[in-house]
Amino acid sequence: MQQLDEVQINFDSNGLWVLNIALAVVMFGVALGITIDDFKSLLKQPKLVLLGVLSQFVLLPLITFLVILVIKPMPSIALGMMMVAACPGGNISNFMTHLAKGNTALSVSLTAFATFLAIFMTPLNFQLYGNLYEPTSEILKAVSIEPFDLIKLVVLILGVPLVLGMAMRRKYEMLSITLSKILKPLSIVVFIAIVVIAFSNNLDIFNNYVHHVLAIGIGHNLLAILLGFGLARLFKLSFKDQKTLAIETGIQNSGLGLLLIFTFFNGLGGMAVIAAFWGIWHIVSGLVLASYWSRKQ
Repeated sequence: MQQLDEVQINFDSNGLWVLNIALAVVMFGVALGITIDDFKSLLKQPKLVLLGVLSQFVLLPLITFLVILVIKPMPSIALGMMMVAACPGGNISNFMTHLAKGNTALSVSLTAFATFLAIFMTPLNFQLYGNLYEPTSEILKAVSIEPFDLIKLVVLILGVPLVLGMAMRRKYEMLSITLSKILKPLSIVVFIAIVVIAFSNNLDIFNNYVHHVLAIGIGHNLLAILLGFGLARLFKLSFKDQKTLAIETGIQNSGLGLLLIFTFFNGLGGMAVIAAFWGIWHIVSGLVLASYWSRKQ
């Protein structure tokens, strides 16, 4: 059996286009629920902004890097972990927060702000930590990614739909609210469909290698949730805000991670398997946690 670092998930150009369009549509649906007031409300609560940014874009990538130094996973799995940690919060975090009886308004505002920051922070964190760790640095050198190409794709998938969605919300509010209610729940279905499409011709690879990422993926996700919750608790936020920050940090946009992996790394085995497993698992862990919190006073 080949080493996971040598395996590639076959994904043709048509499938890649479908993935691009699906993620852009999902992001557009999320943006339909975002207004300028969401950004303004965060500016009135600088502590929440700083903690949200600190948790998602500073501490999670840093702690992921430190964990990699300790456990030393296969280089392609390590790079996949870095990719997931560099991505912004997932678009289902608002639904999870609402189910958990968290601060839904804060969740929406943090999602909006994180999506905007991710245009710059996702490429920056991925390149920074990927090049700091020698085994993953070798992969990056072999692939030779142009940072501008990475930024350009993130802008197209996150930035453009965000601007268009918010512009439509401003001009056609009632239509936007209706569309948002339809598109948001579909985001879970879309992600699962993305994974099915990606692995439909490669099920043997997923079955043969998924055991390499089970403990790592579950542990990494649990670490992200505890990080958000612990940071919020440390700074004495309300329990509603603690739940919100935990979900915002623990639910990552691994769909974006998969797109970047297929676009720039030709579906490199360890990266694709960890990102796909992470994306499925965080839906399970998020729903279980949100259901538990929904019953807890």
